[in-house]
Amino acid sequence: MDEPAASTDPAEADPAPAPGGGIAPYPVRTGTGTIPELPWSPGPGAPATGLEVMTLSDLRTRTAAHGQNPAEPQRPDFHQLFAVESGTLRQSVDFTEHRTAPGGWLWVRPGQVQQYGDLEQAEGTLVLFLPAFPDPATAEAVGLDEASGAVHRHPVDAGARAVRLALDHLRFEFAAARTGPAGPPPAAHTQLLRHLLSALLLRLIRLPDATAGTPGTPGTPGPPDGPAAPGQGRGPETFRRFRAAVERDFTRTRRVADYAQALGYSPRTLSRATRTAAGLGAKEFVDRRVVLEAKRLLAHTDSSASQIAAQLGFADATNFSKFFQQRAGTTPGAFRTTVRPPRRRQR
Repeated sequence: MDEPAASTDPAEADPAPAPGGGIAPYPVRTGTGTIPELPWSPGPGAPATGLEVMTLSDLRTRTAAHGQNPAEPQRPDFHQLFAVESGTLRQSVDFTEHRTAPGGWLWVRPGQVQQYGDLEQAEGTLVLFLPAFPDPATAEAVGLDEASGAVHRHPVDAGARAVRLALDHLRFEFAAARTGPAGPPPAAHTQLLRHLLSALLLRLIRLPDATAGTPGTPGTPGPPDGPAAPGQGRGPETFRRFRAAVERDFTRTRRVADYAQALGYSPRTLSRATRTAAGLGAKEFVDRRVVLEAKRLLAHTDSSASQIAAQLGFADATNFSKFFQQRAGTTPGAFRTTVRPPRRRQR
């Protein structure tokens, strides 16, 4: 039986406009009601391709040069692929703590909120790329538009060698564009980088998950706070269209019937496709996305419950609080108290 499409609270507010523009290499706070955004900004001399390869040492240098604290929350609008070579990289990504050891990989997606631990404790390579950089076939194959859950892998043996070779080749070709005129012309070089990134992503996404120990195959239920696990929510075209619509419009409506009408499907068809691809019904898929955004705003901004309610399309704070408590198992205020350290009192 399909989930009920109706909601007890109307979604009347338009979504807050997506932050845009601005060139800043590290996050700049735009106010206490927003999560610090991290827009795309390649380093000096990097080719204008939509992809950049750097070391973690480069990342530390750039952070220090701009006086930024990597422990502060930041929300990139691009993909980040970390490959750790020594030490341990500690990061929090949407309330999940990741410790990436040597040989491990962590893929953080655009829109996810991350905070670093001590960046001095790890060395490795960081691949940055814009969502539009990979070719459409690769984007579909790896579930590039999935918005929740970081991809964590720790390959061994042949799998480790394969992804390492793919990374080394990508790193070599990226460096070649910065060190001299030798090599293919710019347009051809961009295509070469695109193909090499595709090879790396396609190999990486099929490896066993570092925490679950299972390959990233379609049909596996998503994590508690997100709609579907990265690399595990790929499915038929119906689900891909629904997932994209939810990401675009979840602050406008939480009604499955609205998405079904906009996409030209019945609510039952959407729920069946979502259950097949992500292991949960369409209504729960939408609600999980709303809860994830609510948690981000509660944890990383000073917005009141009323302000968050309006931003997420609820009629008022009461309806928002009821929705959050029913699905998160705690009140918005209690959640905020749990995840945020107490502020020091002013003397």
